[in-house]
Amino acid sequence: MYYILYAILYAISLLPFFVLYAISDFFYFLAYRLLSYRKDVVFGNLDIAFPEKSQEEKEVIARKFYKNLIDTFIESIKLLSISDEAFKKRATINFQPIVELLAKGKNVQLHSGHQMNWEYGHWAVALQVPVPWLGVYMRINNKAVGRLFYKIRNKGKTVLIAAHEFKSRAHECFTDQYTMGLLADQNPGEPASGYWLNFFNRPVPFPKGPDSGARKNNTAVVFVKFVKLKRGFYHFETNLITENAVSLQAGELTLLYRDFLEETIRESPDNYLWSHRRWKWPYRKDFAKRWIDVTPPPNEI
Repeated sequence: MYYILYAILYAISLLPFFVLYAISDFFYFLAYRLLSYRKDVVFGNLDIAFPEKSQEEKEVIARKFYKNLIDTFIESIKLLSISDEAFKKRATINFQPIVELLAKGKNVQLHSGHQMNWEYGHWAVALQVPVPWLGVYMRINNKAVGRLFYKIRNKGKTVLIAAHEFKSRAHECFTDQYTMGLLADQNPGEPASGYWLNFFNRPVPFPKGPDSGARKNNTAVVFVKFVKLKRGFYHFETNLITENAVSLQAGELTLLYRDFLEETIRESPDNYLWSHRRWKWPYRKDFAKRWIDVTPPPNEI
């Protein structure tokens, strides 16, 4: 099944971008207009994040989001055949701060969110980084699709690590100098295991690992903002947060990341992954010991 899927998608990837975007427009029409793919989740998330916006404004954001989402998958297929030179014209990154940190002997942890196109963001780093580039990913249930994306992501000095294998493989990954990329806005597997804080004024758990791991290994931390310049062209802005994460208090990095992510989303609300349930877990009083926000936790159960 994998080889059939790969052959079909590789053939599609050879098509010029203007044809691929015509295909993307067709699937946007199917997903948004006909099938209403996860519309209840998308608009539910937008209602939480932007209560001040009118329904018409939310519909504009939703339409652009669906176009960006479909483009992301179509552009990811193009990665099967695009040359490194052609790719670099479409995805630029301010890599100098990372180069300077590596020259100082630092390990570097990059945090970003589910903005589009995250596959391009991964490649932008993988094509330039001179040390192992650790990518922690959530395994895809469909084996053929999972194997396909593993091939797409396995670029340059990339070392891919499934999230459920991370603890068992940490000793081999952190032996030498490294960089690591984390889409740190995932829901934790268990709500009691994360840090609880407000995200767009609604309680939500963030995974604890990126915060505690950075402090434990005293990495430098860089936040990355994804900027969509125009269709198919992206710039990835790097923002140095600290050269020594050990100097931060527990939870401090997560709060800084929350503020960064909110600001980034407000700047380009259509370029965030609204189709996943970010406010999946309801807050309970027994999570109070995990609350790290400067504002007090809610009283309701």
